[in-house]
Amino acid sequence: MGLFSKQFANVVEWQEFREDMIFYKWNNDEIKKGSRLIIRPGQDAIFLYNGKIEGIFKDEGDYDIESQIIPFLSTLKGFKFGFNSGIRAEVLFINTKEFISKWGTQNAINIPAPNMPGGLPIRANGTFTFKVNDYVKLIDKIAGVKQSYLVEDVRLRIVAILDQLLMKWITKEGKDMFNLQANSFDIANGIRSDLDMQLFDSGLSVSGFTIMSFTYPEEIQKMINKNASFGMIGDMGRYQQAAMTEGISSGKVHGGGVASDMAGMMMGINMANQMMQNMNTPNSPANNSQTTPGSQSKPNFCPNCGTKTDGANFCSNCGHKLV
Repeated sequence: MGLFSKQFANVVEWQEFREDMIFYKWNNDEIKKGSRLIIRPGQDAIFLYNGKIEGIFKDEGDYDIESQIIPFLSTLKGFKFGFNSGIRAEVLFINTKEFISKWGTQNAINIPAPNMPGGLPIRANGTFTFKVNDYVKLIDKIAGVKQSYLVEDVRLRIVAILDQLLMKWITKEGKDMFNLQANSFDIANGIRSDLDMQLFDSGLSVSGFTIMSFTYPEEIQKMINKNASFGMIGDMGRYQQAAMTEGISSGKVHGGGVASDMAGMMMGINMANQMMQNMNTPNSPANNSQTTPGSQSKPNFCPNCGTKTDGANFCSNCGHKLV
């Protein structure tokens, strides 16, 4: 297709420039005598003649095509503009910057996981970066049939194969399905390498790929949070005590006085039992204290409720002091 309108001079430039446009083809009928080429920062200009690259110009500036461009073109060095003659050629402008785009899984991906026959459904999101690195391949595969190309076009192409790549790299080397974020760096590096190979033939290079987060179903996320709480607190008994305390203090444990009273009583008994167990241990401060020769002996049964004391300082049932 010719590029420039039938007039004595044209301005060859990237019209209506967009930051998310990867390349743009200047389309008019032909280049006339006196035409100028304008290259702005972050742009390269490629002259094409009969589908073949004639010259690539990377320095920004305002150039006279006849005197400053034609002498450097491969097969058009001897071309002379006549009064009515022009060059039927194409000029392709390339955006040389590195592009960044967000991605996200369109649907949940069912990752094989132990004891889950249907797989573990997860979603993920993040960003990727890419740029043009091979003009010949770009023209051969894309620019030869398109007037322009957008970041969204690349994003759609990547998202179409991303589910398969996530499945591949998540399941590789037996990664923990319930703590994928810990392995997100390795997973992202593997995906970036595969995506780079997928876009290689199009003249594009994927320079970065990040995973910002993995998202589990709500019930799975609750289970993960609970397991994390168990690990932080250390044991089930302490977790139950902490959960009961939190429930009472937050008002979640209630019920007309009965439920909350019962919960408070249970917590009090547990705390008292724990206190007495600590006091009865050989190294506890109470047992390490010195006794006077005339100290009173401990009764075998609590004088208040009759519960066997087993040598304790306080009754394990009612808490009565035994000495």
